[in-house]
Amino acid sequence: MPDVRNIEYEYDNAEKNNSHTILLPAVKRILAEVNSKRIFDLGCGNGSVASELSEKYSVVGIDASPSAVAMANRAYPKLKLEIGSAYDDLSAKYGMFDTVLSLEVVEHLYDPRAFARNIFNLLEPGGTAIISTPYHGYVKNVVLSVTGKMDNHFWALWDGGHIKFWSIKTLGMLLEEVGLDIIRFDRVGRVPPLAKSMIAIARKPNIS
Repeated sequence: MPDVRNIEYEYDNAEKNNSHTILLPAVKRILAEVNSKRIFDLGCGNGSVASELSEKYSVVGIDASPSAVAMANRAYPKLKLEIGSAYDDLSAKYGMFDTVLSLEVVEHLYDPRAFARNIFNLLEPGGTAIISTPYHGYVKNVVLSVTGKMDNHFWALWDGGHIKFWSIKTLGMLLEEVGLDIIRFDRVGRVPPLAKSMIAIARKPNIS
């Protein structure tokens, strides 16, 4: 029986995927709002997002998939993208950043609290976390049910796929539990009640 904790997320190429196309415009607006300079990309995948953001920001990233990081390093050799886990002591190795970005990662994790603690520790006081995950809400779930698309959305045969399904309430609770202050949630893709993804924007309190 395989160790499901080590199943890799596979990438066919080092280009942005459909979710990146939806998320990136909103992410760029948020980064401009919070005046980001140094970004830690937690779950950088194939490096395509880090590469685009590196045109304006200093970006460091990690991903748990060796094949994804190898692909990223081939495609974007000037970036610092390394193999690492959301459960590692990342701040001890990489230090602190004014922004931590994590796109479509938390839904794959068995221990989201370790992930959230890592984000808190990676942030400088006053720093901003930008975390996206597929949106789940009552109206959307009802629509999925009545249109017979629940299996497509909650596909159980995707190795390494989604194992946590977050709402605004539950993701907010997770981030507040580790000490982050929620600024707001943005929803992207389609109209808000049927959004494809949501983006949590949260801040680490300044030390008084």
